[in-house]
Amino acid sequence: ITVAVSNARSIRARTLVCASTGNTSASASAYAARAGMKSVVLVPSGKIATGKLLQARIYGSTIVRVEGNFDRSMKMVLGLVSEKKEFYLVNSANPYRIEGQKTAAYEVYWQLKAVPDYVVLPVGNAGNISAYWKGFEELFRWGIVKKKPKMVGVQASGAAPMAEAFLNGRERIEPWDSPETVASAIRIGNPVSWRKALKAVKESEGLLLEVTDAEILAAQRELAAREGIFVEPAS
Repeated sequence: ITVAVSNARSIRARTLVCASTGNTSASASAYAARAGMKSVVLVPSGKIATGKLLQARIYGSTIVRVEGNFDRSMKMVLGLVSEKKEFYLVNSANPYRIEGQKTAAYEVYWQLKAVPDYVVLPVGNAGNISAYWKGFEELFRWGIVKKKPKMVGVQASGAAPMAEAFLNGRERIEPWDSPETVASAIRIGNPVSWRKALKAVKESEGLLLEVTDAEILAAQRELAAREGIFVEPAS
């Protein structure tokens, strides 16, 4: 987000805007506050974790609750930024956002001193898996690493348009109108970055998988009980 916000400052944008299931809104609101900018977040009414919504509120964002799901919020945001130039988009459709996110791949290499065989990520709007792949591709192209990882994207079975397309050998996704899962951060039926994500999975010879809510909740409990790490369902 900070790369996108830095670009917003450089072009003298006044207000950041995003559609969010929670994580983007919290981060965008924090950086907007630090940059002395306004922020507006559109969230699906009743479908966002309270803790994330609280962060956006504390950071001073204007919160607009949208009747419907994330995909409707995203459609409204894209319409807003195309009509009103004072709004600056910070969702992953913004290429500067991807430039920031790709540095996570650099961090993986820096911390491990190697490239892992697989990189496994939850997939919602599909920005992260696209960005990580871009980062690893650059490291390989520059000759810093000798191999690239296989990218594995995981979706909840109640919100799995990309996994469905991949498992059925299709080149395009078919958006889901009513995605439902306990993993609210990835409850998305029409991912904005699906083209980039499918490209990343195929080029890396990776996979797109889906898991049930029951499996998600069981893994959440096991990770907490065995490792002392309590994460949200999308993790």
